[in-house]
Amino acid sequence: MDQLEKVEKIREKTGVTYEEAKAALDAAGGDVLDALVYLESQGKIKKPEVSVYTTKEESADSDAFQQASQHYEAASKETFGDQVKKFVKWCGKLVKKGCENFFIISKGSEELATLPVLVMVLLLVLAFWLTVPVLVVGLFFGFKYSFRGAITQAVDVNTACEKAAEAAENIKQEFSK
Repeated sequence: MDQLEKVEKIREKTGVTYEEAKAALDAAGGDVLDALVYLESQGKIKKPEVSVYTTKEESADSDAFQQASQHYEAASKETFGDQVKKFVKWCGKLVKKGCENFFIISKGSEELATLPVLVMVLLLVLAFWLTVPVLVVGLFFGFKYSFRGAITQAVDVNTACEKAAEAAENIKQEFSK
């Protein structure tokens, strides 16, 4: 960058006259940054505002920050008791839904048993290796399974039960031939 370009750059950045920029550049030995410092020391341009950042705590701001931090932590902190209450509430809703919906075992048009879904879930969890084979064998002896209650509105499980009964009937017919 030649002398004229440096003077122009100083003028653009500071707004001083051409003569002042040239004199500052000459006084700084051709260094643009030193020329800017020189103009600041002469009071011809405004010094940049100083911003300070520190990691030290300041008393007024620190107290407000501490209070806000404590308030936030208190509001957002869930205790173990709160989590247990939520879990118990969730379990209560699950039990309620399990008692409102029913698993029906029928043969032909006659309903043989109506069990709450909760009982079936407990049987599946506690005696899986006994419950599942009994249900499958029951399909081959002409038993049909269905559900009644709000569960049938959310998911059409009865269609799946009918398809399972049809598949068992088809398999039974294949073996009888």
